[in-house]
Amino acid sequence: MASEAILKQKEQQVNELAEKLKGAKLILLVEYRGITVADVTKIRSDLRNVKGEYKVIKNNIVKRALDANGEGGLDNLLEGPVALIIGEEDYLEPSKVIYNYSKDHEFYKIKGGIIDGKIMTAEEIITLAKLPSRQELLAKLAGSLLGTITKLAATLDQVRVQKESNS
Repeated sequence: MASEAILKQKEQQVNELAEKLKGAKLILLVEYRGITVADVTKIRSDLRNVKGEYKVIKNNIVKRALDANGEGGLDNLLEGPVALIIGEEDYLEPSKVIYNYSKDHEFYKIKGGIIDGKIMTAEEIITLAKLPSRQELLAKLAGSLLGTITKLAATLDQVRVQKESNS
């Protein structure tokens, strides 16, 4: 039987993780078979750049932390080697990092997760990850608005030229 000190340590781990998960926008579970230390280092670096976090924690501790927050819908995904991705500020960018990595590595699979408190399947998360980023969408909007304004200015200039020639 586990000693009292070990039980308290595990309870503390569960409480700390539960607190971290409570404020997260994204909780993503991924299967990480067959990746190297260099791969994990790159993923962690890429996730840090988008305010995300990559953790490998025992499934039992993750399950207990999720249950403590009333998010028990992912229990069936906590089998085998599972890494935990946490996005504290955004859910889209960390999802994109993991999706882009999983495209090139067949053993690395998104299993499912929670986005803003809603349980999501792997397919739903992948669909979201394929969307353009906020910056890309804003650039497209600015481009289309600029094109419309340019056409309007050219049309108004033609009206001015026509009125001047008629005068």
